Amino acid sequence: MKIKPIDERVLIKPLEKEEKTAGGIIIPDTASKDRPQMGEIVAMGDDVEVSDRKQKKMSEMLKVGDTIVYARYGGTEVKLEDKEYILISRNDILAVVVK
Repeated sequence: MKIKPIDERVLIKPLEKEEKTAGGIIIPDTASKDRPQMGEIVAMGDDVEVSDRKQKKMSEMLKVGDTIVYARYGGTEVKLEDKEYILISRNDILAVVVK
C-alpha cells in the first residue's frame, strides 16, 4: 500500500534521534518525550496554483529524499506496514537541510 499526499502536503519519515549524556550513556528514542523535528521526504502532493507570484511552488523548493526540519507538533502520525510516518502541510516545513 502507498500513500499519495494531496494538495501541498508531504509524507515524511521521521529521523531517529539518539541522545548521549555527558557521561556517554545513550538515551534511547523511546525515552524521549519530544517528537523528532527532522525527517526525510518520502512522498509529495501536487503543487497548488500560486496566486502570489512571490511564493514558489512546493516542487521548486523540495523533492523526495530531502531532509527537512518541521514544526514540532505539526502533522498527523500515520502507520503504514509497521513503519511510522508523519503527514504534514507545506506550512509546517521550516527548513531544508543542506548537505
